[in-house]
Amino acid sequence: MKLLTVRHATKYQYARPVAFGQHRLMLRPRDSHDMRLVSAELTLSPPGNTRWMHDVFGNSVALVNFNGPAAFLSISSTLTIERYGIEGPVFPIAPEAEFYPFIYSSSDRVDLGRLNEQAYPDPEGVLARWADSFVTSRPMRTLDLLTNMNAALKPVIVYTERHEPGTQSPAETLQKKAGACRDFAMTFIEAARYLGFGARFVSGYLYDPALDKGSATQATAATHAWAEVYLPGAGWIEYDPTDVLIGGETLIRVAVTRDPSQAIPISGSYTGTGADFVGMTVEVTVTAADTP
Repeated sequence: MKLLTVRHATKYQYARPVAFGQHRLMLRPRDSHDMRLVSAELTLSPPGNTRWMHDVFGNSVALVNFNGPAAFLSISSTLTIERYGIEGPVFPIAPEAEFYPFIYSSSDRVDLGRLNEQAYPDPEGVLARWADSFVTSRPMRTLDLLTNMNAALKPVIVYTERHEPGTQSPAETLQKKAGACRDFAMTFIEAARYLGFGARFVSGYLYDPALDKGSATQATAATHAWAEVYLPGAGWIEYDPTDVLIGGETLIRVAVTRDPSQAIPISGSYTGTGADFVGMTVEVTVTAADTP
């Protein structure tokens, strides 16, 4: 178990005081057997009225109405989390799903719904050919297929921090050979869906334990995105194609959704012109300490 404190601070600067529309924040994870939320603090400047809700996926969402205009907006989230990570690729898969291809039960197919359906166009079959290349035999071990696919993007796709909104189509990522972590994740997710797996998008944070020089050490971290695939018997398994990780304590889950557009950490509006917006800064840090 790893005790982690995540600090995520976002600041927006404006040329003059502007009025803010409602903001939607996805910064707080839900408790589970693999991650316990010890404490959570949300600091807003200017202050606002906050209402909490759960979205259709069960994620914790804060809706904020700010009290007045301001020339800056500061949103700071501090989380203390106990993370119980299971390292892959050893997972207790049900016998009927141990080899690919397999068929989900009728109830699983209904519940997975659109998480089992492709969402991005692939008119030239770029993604399909890429996904098919990992099916080297029929049958083949399910975990081998997913493990190989998870490891295949990093050697050939250049990681880039894309600041423009939205996600590239998987075909575009494969053709450009460049993308951000959300593009890596969606390429893996769409390939898994093409092959018949139920898969979903995960947003959160990544902590690099290699930078931890001792207890209570502040290390670099970042907002991050990865994938989860549903396998009978094992449930949802985390796959991170950007860093070639399968599960573990370093992935700090905040939200799970069907598509990246549903997992934006901070979204909202202001009343003014484009010239009023001066810029923004985002800082993410993690303090980690091993518990006794």
